[in-house]
Amino acid sequence: MSALPESPAANDPDSLETREWLDALEAVLEREGPQRAHDLLDKLTEQARRSGAFIPFSANTAYVNTIPPHLEERSPGDHALEDRIRAFCRWNAMVMVAKANKGDGELGGHIASFASVGTLFGIGQNHFWHAPSADHGGDLILFQGHSSPGIYARGLLEGRFTEEQLVNFRRDVDGKGVTSYPHPWLMPDYWQFPTVSMGLGPIQGIYQARFLKYLHARGLANTENRKVWVFCGDGEMDEPESMGAIGMAAREKLDNLIFVVNCNLQRLDGPVRGNGKIIQELEGGFRGAGWNVIKLIWGSYWDPLFARDKDGILRQVMEETVDGEYQNYKANDGAYVRKYFFGKHPKLLEMVSRMSDEDIWRLNRGGHDPHKIYAAYAAAVKHKGQPTVILAKTVKGYGMGKIGEAKMATHQQKKMDLESIRAFRDRFNIPIPDDKLEELPFYVPPADSPVMKYLHERRQALGGFLPQRRRKADTVPEVPPLSAFDAVLKATDREISTTMAFVRILTALLRDKSIGRHVVPIVPDEARTFGMEGMFRQLGIYSSEGQKYEPVDKDQVMYYREDKAGQILEEGITEAGAFCSWIAAATSYSVNNVAMVPFYIFYSMFGLQRVGDLAWAAGDQRSRGFLLGGTAGRTTLNGEGLQHEDGHSHVLASLVPNCVSYDPTFAYELAVIVQDGLRRMLTEQQDVYYYITVMNENYVHPGLPAGAEGAAMAEGILKGMYLFKPGGGHKLRVQLLGSGTILREVIAAAELLEADWKVSADVWSAPSFSVLRREGLEADRWNMLHPEQAPRVPYVTQCLAGRDGPVVAASDYVKTFADQIRAFIPAGREYRVLGTDGFGRSDTRGKLRYFFEVNRHWITLAALKALADQGEVKPALAAQAIRKYGLDPNKPNPVTV
Repeated sequence: MSALPESPAANDPDSLETREWLDALEAVLEREGPQRAHDLLDKLTEQARRSGAFIPFSANTAYVNTIPPHLEERSPGDHALEDRIRAFCRWNAMVMVAKANKGDGELGGHIASFASVGTLFGIGQNHFWHAPSADHGGDLILFQGHSSPGIYARGLLEGRFTEEQLVNFRRDVDGKGVTSYPHPWLMPDYWQFPTVSMGLGPIQGIYQARFLKYLHARGLANTENRKVWVFCGDGEMDEPESMGAIGMAAREKLDNLIFVVNCNLQRLDGPVRGNGKIIQELEGGFRGAGWNVIKLIWGSYWDPLFARDKDGILRQVMEETVDGEYQNYKANDGAYVRKYFFGKHPKLLEMVSRMSDEDIWRLNRGGHDPHKIYAAYAAAVKHKGQPTVILAKTVKGYGMGKIGEAKMATHQQKKMDLESIRAFRDRFNIPIPDDKLEELPFYVPPADSPVMKYLHERRQALGGFLPQRRRKADTVPEVPPLSAFDAVLKATDREISTTMAFVRILTALLRDKSIGRHVVPIVPDEARTFGMEGMFRQLGIYSSEGQKYEPVDKDQVMYYREDKAGQILEEGITEAGAFCSWIAAATSYSVNNVAMVPFYIFYSMFGLQRVGDLAWAAGDQRSRGFLLGGTAGRTTLNGEGLQHEDGHSHVLASLVPNCVSYDPTFAYELAVIVQDGLRRMLTEQQDVYYYITVMNENYVHPGLPAGAEGAAMAEGILKGMYLFKPGGGHKLRVQLLGSGTILREVIAAAELLEADWKVSADVWSAPSFSVLRREGLEADRWNMLHPEQAPRVPYVTQCLAGRDGPVVAASDYVKTFADQIRAFIPAGREYRVLGTDGFGRSDTRGKLRYFFEVNRHWITLAALKALADQGEVKPALAAQAIRKYGLDPNKPNPVTV
């Protein structure tokens, strides 16, 4: 059958000429194929433009299915049995949500989302999605989060869940139910990817697909037959993350990536594009970016009408009808569709004159037609050289009838009345008698029934059940001992920054025979800023294209070298993309059974603040790796200004329960932290990740003492604080704590206190106030729950209990950071915190530290005032210090200016 209309539209000014051109095109298609026809059309368009004709580019095709009926690959499955499986999944999903909201439960849940996507999931489960097995690494499926009830419903049929678990949907605390959405933290053997924070699924899926290519190119895993399927909603595509990386996917030719956009035309409050067409809009965006676009708009019942559409009027009306109208059609009935859709043109009314209203109502959308879906999926998995997006038109609340089908409030619909339940049962032919409907029973066919046998046979053929998640990698590389970082454990004879120390540590790891291949350096176009450009030539920058040009710096030792097997992931200026790349590497132990060690270094201000939602998702999916906040500290990154200077990333990091954060001052502290992190994440396979800040300020670093003293210091580093330098023997005494570069101001303040005020100061390095707080809270909680047992003493309290004097803490971060440990300061001791609250600004470090009141003079003043508050000296002493150091008592609070 010809895919071209046999006669032109009614408004054609020269129908005979049009017919001749179409006949010529049809002849080329039949004799030489579509590629030749495409080439000729391109040349005609080019010639017209060269001749002066203005022919604007359009990435859109007609509002019809991309794959015509005669080119559709037919499904080999048993259509009747698959229909029953889908029906049972729909019923059980509805029952699960409705039960969760009976009585005083009101736990929420969504019926309508899975109702729209159920057939799309079912075809994938029965025919396309491979589970990990001996001969297949497994496909990655990022399920549309709000559709989780349907995944659980299928799990009930598969025997993976009990009815009790489904009854306890959204009841996580007792561990007897299933979670609201995909959450690996709560269901670590089941869900792989947290996707319900909309927009995060699409961008993560893109970088997971690229990481599969990376692993394959480097010979670390065979991933060539694996696919990444990303399911998302049409409303979700408005999130910047959803489409922000589609250009990269096309550029990298990620033909292992398939997006399926569930175009049910509705978001939470109303239409996605009521006055337009979301499918056409998305087609233009994806096609323009270089994707293969498959539009799946109309179901099979429309095919006879298209065949009779000789004048193209049906296509024209479809093109002119907006999504708000399409939603209205499905919210009503066949008579309404006849009047308001087909009634737009007399010839269309004539076309359906012999069809009943019921026949018109059965005209289905492509996303609910199993045959059309199979054809689209089959074409997508075979396509080479481009990622594919399938734009599937569906009905939100499909099957919910008058209570929810295509209704505005269907997303919030969590209950169904008895009449709607009965209609739902009848529509999908569920064998539940009338007298049982009010009980809302689940339905699982007998184990020996044909439908159950078929369900298990299909999954066995594809390697097992999905979703499933691997908790631990089968093997992990050996972690080098601390001595492997000897170069940074010793005192330096010249000034270096902790960023330079990090590069030395990273270099040592990359050279290690066991772990080296598993290290993944990731930078967002800042390698030169962090002194990592030397790795360009040594390791190569991963590029699927290799390097087709000679770089301008080829004559230099550290030239820019791209390589198909490169180890560095140079992501360009995209913090969200780079973070997703890090997540892909950090979850590789689970996703690919290949443990990797990603180090992602970035401007700390543009890290957690920029991509906080992804950091939370990384914790949810149990990522393991290192995040390095470079050029950190509000006063340490001088010269950049308000937008760049970070004074709060550690507070943000502390909010992620399994993120372990440190702010080290010296190179040996950094080495101890990294080596222990490797032990925890690789050797012990703990589900934690690390956030470490490194600075660009150069200074001489002391070394880690040998023997027991060094071991004790290393233990203190990991616990969050250790005695760096004890004070002298004066009667007056204070305890000074510091982290990062401000520890050096603390050390200088201790010298001033000793020399100018005869006050001895014990100096404590506190690489992690956050670790200290967590340990203190754990001890406090244990004490509350065990009131009759000897209380546990928080580590902070242990350290300070035997040393007199008030306590002063200073850091390059907001006061909240160091204030975290206030509850664990020994009773009766004054605790003063200095920090960098307020907006950053550009100036010299000295000026900035005076402005934010964290330099040695302010620390000295804080110590003297704390002594006065404890009654150990007169307040006049603090006033004297203000005059001596030229501190302005009337200067504005940094928070206010």
